[in-house]
Amino acid sequence: MIRFFVIFSVLLVGLFTLEILQPVEKHFILPFTSLIADISVWLVSAFDKNVIATGNIIRDSASGFGVRIERGCNGLEAVIILFAAMFAFPAPLKSKLLGFVIGFFAIQLLNLVRIISLFYLGQWNYVAFEWFHLYLWQALIILDALVVWLIWLRRLARTKGGVEEQPEAASA
Repeated sequence: MIRFFVIFSVLLVGLFTLEILQPVEKHFILPFTSLIADISVWLVSAFDKNVIATGNIIRDSASGFGVRIERGCNGLEAVIILFAAMFAFPAPLKSKLLGFVIGFFAIQLLNLVRIISLFYLGQWNYVAFEWFHLYLWQALIILDALVVWLIWLRRLARTKGGVEEQPEAASA
């Protein structure tokens, strides 16, 4: 248990430190955040043609309202927490990699729902937008990472050495 917490803490500190470095922000964080904005607009454009993305900003061209996806709003902090938890836990590398990939997409899918809902909520009521943005959605994204990790742990416990156990055939 102590080994897990030490590795988890080292990974968290290391990855969060890496995330704030200027070259990482320039070459990874900002392009990734712009991609999240583009995907959000692509999803929304199915039912609202007035939405455009410019870099990390999503804007309604009719009303002029926009939201900027900033650091902390792109889901990467939750992904870092999930990565640290999975890779600190003693499990086969294949299970860690598979769990992380699935978890990454689960977090990002929920984050897309978050961004789109906040975009429309901000147009409706800015006070509600602020509350949902700062309190509810922030907690739900981190909770998503925790739930993914717990599901991964439960699935891991049902496997033996990372390979799904097969029920033994009953003998006659």
